[in-house]
Amino acid sequence: MRKICIGIVAALIMLGAFMSARAADEKIAVVAAENFYGDVAQQIGGDRVSVTSILSSPDQDPHLFETSPSIVRELAAAQVVILNGIQYDPWMSGLLKAAPESGRVVIVAADLMHKAAGDNPHLWYDPATMPAVAKAVAAAFVAADSAHSDDYNSRLNSFLASLQPLDAKIASIRNKYEGTPVTATEPVFGYMAAALHLTMLNQRFQLAVMNNTEPSASDVAGFEQDLERHNARVLFFNKQASDNLVQHIVDLAHKSGVAVVGVTETTPPTLSYQNWMLTQLDMTENALAGKP
Repeated sequence: MRKICIGIVAALIMLGAFMSARAADEKIAVVAAENFYGDVAQQIGGDRVSVTSILSSPDQDPHLFETSPSIVRELAAAQVVILNGIQYDPWMSGLLKAAPESGRVVIVAADLMHKAAGDNPHLWYDPATMPAVAKAVAAAFVAADSAHSDDYNSRLNSFLASLQPLDAKIASIRNKYEGTPVTATEPVFGYMAAALHLTMLNQRFQLAVMNNTEPSASDVAGFEQDLERHNARVLFFNKQASDNLVQHIVDLAHKSGVAVVGVTETTPPTLSYQNWMLTQLDMTENALAGKP
């Protein structure tokens, strides 16, 4: 009997050691509402995290998103959740309530940036947003897996350093083109345009399109006039969301010889957040310079 008891104790000790080793090897489950936040989480977590991004297709209109049971299951298992907030991804609130978890960390970019309802929700185009999100993500990973805190902090520092070329490009464009009048069909690129110190026209039209309301006839006429008279040097438009009015504006810009730059609300699948932003800034710089 004593031998049996010793054998059971030894087995339990071995099982405990196995379970502890398994727990140490388990990846932190992360769900990001948008893939640019998921990309940042992956860069900071490396092979210690498993990241699922809900909005990830460049062909998907984020405003037409519909949830699914698989997303609910993934969210139920998530230890860290990252979302934009201020009604850009309102469906996340319902999903989080459907899959509650007391120990889960929820990172809301809008809260980090002190934004409220009514503010422009396209926060990832603000150069200050991703450093704040990255720091919050790293802190969540350290709290969940303190044994690898040095790794997470090292990756955070590498990520912050990788944003320096982006900051340099913004400064370069700003120095050359500060005050240049531009316009847009909706305020997707708004924060970046502000960081470049460009003068944004037709903002009432943009807000109407973003809020799915009909722009006034006078706002439409004013927009058309700005394009026809070359009052704006560049037109920015959202490549992932369009309707007949937006397409009319884009066509008129082409016809009037106004440079057109298409921007997106999700990161293309082959690009990191940094390369995505740099690519769009390159297009912006070429458009401002009058290059095809």
